Parts: sequence; structure tokens; C-alpha cells
Amino acid sequence: MTRSIDYGNLMHRAMRGLIQSVLTDVAQNGLPGGHHFFITFATQHPEAELADWLRDRYPEEMTVVIQHWFENLTVTEDGFSITLNFGNNPEPLYIPFDAIHTFVDPSVEFGLRFETQDFEDEDDDEDEDDDTPPPPPRGEAEVVSLDKFRK
Repeated sequence: MTRSIDYGNLMHRAMRGLIQSVLTDVAQNGLPGGHHFFITFATQHPEAELADWLRDRYPEEMTVVIQHWFENLTVTEDGFSITLNFGNNPEPLYIPFDAIHTFVDPSVEFGLRFETQDFEDEDDDEDEDDDTPPPPPRGEAEVVSLDKFRK
């Protein structure tokens, strides 16, 4: 079997690592200056945890804002949990990093977008004796235009 470097998957892991580092710093030190985040994620991800009423309202994807009011931000290797305020109703969420579609910090015009989402384990080892072709490469990662977030 011919081995190749999966740059798309490597880039996605690196981008998720960047999000993990940023959120870990915010959990420890709070949001600096005017920084705030728009995070869009797949609500149907099998490991995403959110209230049934939120999943019913956003059956495919949802964008959350981390800015003025948030509590209990805890970051792990695989995702983060946070309590956010929805119409004066605090709701706990768990968002796996591989459920994230976009991560945007409009205060510094920074954004990441994940083109495709696979909910399979990315660390599965390939069987060297397997004659099946490798899966097609994942979509490329790219920087997001912030124009759609401007008012």
C-alpha cells in the first residue's frame, strides 16, 4: 500500500489545537481586551451535549458567542464545556473540537473554517493488509471572511 501525507487532516488537527490553546488561556485568564468568539458547531455530532430545546431549534448547526457572560469554561483534549446565557436561561454545553465548523474572533479579524466534518475517529490505524482504497482526502482548511459577521 502506498503511504502518503494527509495534509488536510494534519491542518485540521493543528487548527483544533490552536482553538484549544486559545480557549485554555481564556479559561485561566479571562477574555483579554475586546476579544470575543463566534463558534459554529454541528449540533448533530454524537458527542455534542446541549439542551433538547436547543437541539430542536438548531437541528444541524448552531453559533454561540463567547463574550460578556459565560461560566464554567473547561477545556479538554477533545472539546470544551461552557455555560452560556440563552434569554436569561443559563445552559451548559459541551462542544467537541471536531464538531466545530467555524471559529471567529472579529475583534482582530481572525477566523478558521473547517470545510468538511467527519465524525469518525481520526486516529484509527489503517490495516496494512487491507486492499480497500484509502478514504478520499478531507476538505481543505481556510481562513474565514469576516464580512458576514459585520453589521
